[in-house]
Amino acid sequence: MSTAPVLRSLAPRAIAAFLVLIAVRTEAQSRAPLPADLIVTNARVYTADEARPLAEAFAVRDGRVVFVGSKSEAAVLKGANTRTVDAGGRTVIPGMVDAHAHFSGLAQTLRAVDLTGTHSYDEVIARVLERAKATPKGTWILGRGWDQNAWGDTRFPSHEKLSAALPDHPVLLTRVDGHADLVNTSAMRLAGLNIATVDPSGGKVIRDAQNAPTGVLIDNAKDLVERKIPVPTAMEARSALKDAVNVIHRWGLTGVHDAGASRSAIDMFEQMAQAGELNLRLYVMISDDSAAIAHYTSIGPRSALYNGQVWVRAIKLYADGAMGSRGAALLEPYADDPNNAGLLLSAPAHIREVAERALKSGFQVNTHAIGDRGNRVVLDAYEAALRTVPTADHRFRVEHAQILNYDDIPRFAQLGVIPSMQASHQTSDMYWIGKRLGSTRLLGAYAWRSLINSGVVIPNGSDFPVEQVNPLISFHAAIARQDANDWPAGGWLPEQRMTREEALRSMTLWPAYAAFQEKDMGSLTVGKYADFVLLDQDIMRVPVELVLRTKVMSTYVGGKEVYHATPNN
Repeated sequence: MSTAPVLRSLAPRAIAAFLVLIAVRTEAQSRAPLPADLIVTNARVYTADEARPLAEAFAVRDGRVVFVGSKSEAAVLKGANTRTVDAGGRTVIPGMVDAHAHFSGLAQTLRAVDLTGTHSYDEVIARVLERAKATPKGTWILGRGWDQNAWGDTRFPSHEKLSAALPDHPVLLTRVDGHADLVNTSAMRLAGLNIATVDPSGGKVIRDAQNAPTGVLIDNAKDLVERKIPVPTAMEARSALKDAVNVIHRWGLTGVHDAGASRSAIDMFEQMAQAGELNLRLYVMISDDSAAIAHYTSIGPRSALYNGQVWVRAIKLYADGAMGSRGAALLEPYADDPNNAGLLLSAPAHIREVAERALKSGFQVNTHAIGDRGNRVVLDAYEAALRTVPTADHRFRVEHAQILNYDDIPRFAQLGVIPSMQASHQTSDMYWIGKRLGSTRLLGAYAWRSLINSGVVIPNGSDFPVEQVNPLISFHAAIARQDANDWPAGGWLPEQRMTREEALRSMTLWPAYAAFQEKDMGSLTVGKYADFVLLDQDIMRVPVELVLRTKVMSTYVGGKEVYHATPNN
């Protein structure tokens, strides 16, 4: 009997079955998740995401988080080329972001004489003399970090000792807060600074009994000499910025809000990002320069440029000076200087005008204000601008907001204004701030709890190079209100502390919100950039006194490791 008819009858069925099998397999393959590029497992992951605050693993693909959850679930995403990081039970947190810092300032400081930690004027001069040994005569010597409040004599220094020790170099030494300079005779001569020099608006030349300049220049008066300093070449500036990026990564920072950059600096940041030299989420605030503001507002806000490395959508203004140099504008005079109530660096009308212009063009405004008068001036200007140009979700900011009249604390939430603060300033200032303010005004000093309870978030920062780059210093200050030596016992005005959860968000999710980045950054959440840090101990659980001993083991930006600790660092 021939089998041909049977085969012919079976063939269509076999073909159909085969086609069904192929379809099933194709559908199953289409449903199968793509392998991850990176899986971090065996970790204690604090996500800063309220929907899933704690996890043990997460996966990354194309620079973004694609899964957060358990170790076994993450393993499903492992493919032949997936890299795996076994955290060994250590802590992982989202990449930390400094919400107020000076990127170029850090770069310049790395090249300057480091005067931080000096305990006398003589020690300052000794460090500058050491630099002078390797510096040709006639060449400028720059330094930063002196603080007369840490010396036995807390009065401002006078130039005579410095001038006598360094007669052959122009010298300019910036105070730790960046709001005062000390210059020697050579520098004053080059700048034409003498007894006839008039104080500029928003600045003060400190003078002796004969009205001659002592060498100390406050706020806008600094420019009298600084404008004579040769500008670094583009190559020098770029090299210094690359060094600054390495320092930033070393301390677990993956993002920085740069508080005031010129157009030329922003151009360089963009060039570095294009060349792959940045590897940083850089939120840039345009310096208060009319030409620069006109240029950028004509273009409009720009976000997540160069694969999420540069944002240009904010303007930085200045209301007043700083407490350490008595330039912060106060409603009543300084307790230790009864004839001085500080300085307003900008006219209130200017702040209002720029704020209105920013609201019309979609830009954020972030204004430096430290004293209670400075803060009130800014809040008043913002309120007036918002009446003229009503805008929802503007996220205007006050940078520092250190000393507030208690009546002004609820105004931040009422106006939708974000207080961008630096917890480490509190622990640096607490030794002497009472002498400046007296006891009553301290009630509104570094008032984090009062502000949070009023309904606002507080993005945290360091203001580097004013303070050290290490963001865990601000984390520790936020939860303890103590210095590195655990002083004072119980904390300084401890009722204003943050919880650890708030302190973590203040360095991750809250800076993202303050920069309109919360959809892309701030937490380890599916869809966001895979920026994270591996720590050697759990900052959310160790005793407070151990937090500052924490070491950053590695830093990742977009799933790429940009720093890895070695035994020597």
